[in-house]
Amino acid sequence: MYQPHEFAPTDTGYRGPVPSWEPGAPSLWLVDARQEGERARRLAPDILDDEELGRAGSLVVEADRLCYLASHVALRMLLGARLGVAPAAVPLRREPCPSCGGPHGRPATDGGVHFSLSHTRGIALLAFAGTPVGADVEATPQARTVAEIGDQLHPAERRELAELPEDQRPAAFVRAWTRKEAYLKGTGFGLAGGLSHDHLGTGPHPQPGPAGWTVTDVAVPAGHAAAVAVRTAGRAPATAADRRK
Repeated sequence: MYQPHEFAPTDTGYRGPVPSWEPGAPSLWLVDARQEGERARRLAPDILDDEELGRAGSLVVEADRLCYLASHVALRMLLGARLGVAPAAVPLRREPCPSCGGPHGRPATDGGVHFSLSHTRGIALLAFAGTPVGADVEATPQARTVAEIGDQLHPAERRELAELPEDQRPAAFVRAWTRKEAYLKGTGFGLAGGLSHDHLGTGPHPQPGPAGWTVTDVAVPAGHAAAVAVRTAGRAPATAADRRK
């Protein structure tokens, strides 16, 4: 299990560690939006672009707006620190979708840095690596949510959930969900890639990831689960054939 850095900027910028990694291992940051949200609100006009500011402004719930601002300010500050440019100057774009070729694949930037951002109300997880990477953080759902959408998982994971006492199923479900979503975000397919194709497990430790990927859990506050998936160096970009049946 990875232990992420805690993101803590000042009102004049970020002075903490710069994202760095070994081959096959991501660099991770946790953002506490409840603590950093107001500072991010002050910094955002000088850091985020018009699209990001517009997206934040469209969020109705204040907690969601602050989490968006805190996570995107953190992303630009950390990328800027790695690339040696001002946060506002970080060039962000979308790669082609590996399924249809449309401009809605993995988020990307120039300079050989791959990254992924995930947030749930109150906290965000950022991952950086030298190869494609996906991250996901989620709050543990209520039991009725597990009952409603648990059948989207791999058949083996559905059996694992069914064998558990009901009060243990939400934590087991969210472990599997974050592992799946981290992997799918790393490939560029996202949830459209389907949650039933790969068995990553509901237990305390992930099953071996799909060929060419390493999936690892991430330490996050109680009541949440998180995971990160990193593509093995040298593997070709994902295609539709990577979706194992």
